[in-house]
Amino acid sequence: MNRILGIELRRSAALGAALLIAVAGTIVLQATAGRWSTGWMALAMTQREYLAVLSPLAMAAGAWQSYREHRANVAELLAAVPRPRSQRMVPILATTALAVLLAYLVTLLAAAPRIAGTARYLPPAAFVVVAVGMVAMIASVWLGLAVGRLVPALATAPALAVIGFALLILAPHALPDGGFTAAFSPAMGMSMFSDYDTVGGGVSAAQALWMAAVAVAGVVLFAVQNRKFAFAALLPLAIGATATVLVVPTGAAYDQGTLDPVAQELVCTDDTPRVCVSRAHEGVLPEVTPKARHALELLTNTSIVEAHEDTSTFSPPTAPRSRADTALMGITVDKHGHLAHPRRLEPTLLTGVFTGSLSCGDNRNFTVATAAAYWLLDREPTAGPDGLEFDDPDAVRLWKGLQALPRAEAEARVVAVHQAAQKCQDTTDLLSRGAR
Repeated sequence: MNRILGIELRRSAALGAALLIAVAGTIVLQATAGRWSTGWMALAMTQREYLAVLSPLAMAAGAWQSYREHRANVAELLAAVPRPRSQRMVPILATTALAVLLAYLVTLLAAAPRIAGTARYLPPAAFVVVAVGMVAMIASVWLGLAVGRLVPALATAPALAVIGFALLILAPHALPDGGFTAAFSPAMGMSMFSDYDTVGGGVSAAQALWMAAVAVAGVVLFAVQNRKFAFAALLPLAIGATATVLVVPTGAAYDQGTLDPVAQELVCTDDTPRVCVSRAHEGVLPEVTPKARHALELLTNTSIVEAHEDTSTFSPPTAPRSRADTALMGITVDKHGHLAHPRRLEPTLLTGVFTGSLSCGDNRNFTVATAAAYWLLDREPTAGPDGLEFDDPDAVRLWKGLQALPRAEAEARVVAVHQAAQKCQDTTDLLSRGAR
């Protein structure tokens, strides 16, 4: 069997297709490294999202292989050999599947070295996401083989690639992002809205079932000798669709499964003052710790004694429990897996301390908070509370006013801002009029 597969690999377009898919996948992933540099789950999900590119290529490769055999009249030659049809079908099915699996794994392995030194958290779900992607690649190439055999024309392969690409790109925008939709497309539901996103087990199971059904349907279409029996491919599709609908979570169950609570858990330093980041960002803890501790040293006149990562998410909405002794800091990872914009960590942490919690609403005065934060840092304000560079003339004016005051008076006003922010009180005039 190994000799037969070797011959099939050499004579078919499988190796060329594998090279094309691997190169295309590697280029796309490397060009968008900032989307998956957070960790292994982000990499697995981003690669799955780019099935919108890889899957059409696999379908085109399968269709091209069938066209080559049709043009070379290989099918007629093999039909004269007194062997079961299954023995003629299995080698080409096996080699094309092996080729796309190899290409998918090469794409993944080419991206892995970029985050190998910083990614610490490897959830089991990441392996499942990759496995479903591999099933989708097999289904794509086998479906391409079937379509190429039914429509053996030179234009079939490129047309299939264009149609598949258009459908997979447009579907996420035309259809709602929910359980049913994600279950029938392995590329959907993979967009990450936070660094703690995951793919629920129910969604992965449903996607695997549907892709397996598509693969079986492709084999049926590829194997039938009489086109009149092509409708037999509808049977595995019907069974797969039914099983998928029964398994996939929907509504609130789907939304809850998009976050990984383990990735949101805090990992802290052993010594004090404690600095904690989420498990998803554990690799940047050594980079965060000295900067966070420097900010904590500037807050010795307040109740703040620890710094924790802000693990809030918007979809679904989650937020860490507010604590009077803890400063929250936002952590962003750059495309190399390291802390992004390290100079912004201290200003944003301190600004967060002086704005109060999200529940404060209109009382969150970012201009006052920015001025107070930069006075502690002894730096003129050059960034807003979200860390994006822009000018805030009012913050600069308040900062200069603090600089002109005796240090004890300026420090008292800054402490007053913190105390008012903790109580969600208005802080607008505290830096310009003094402590209340």
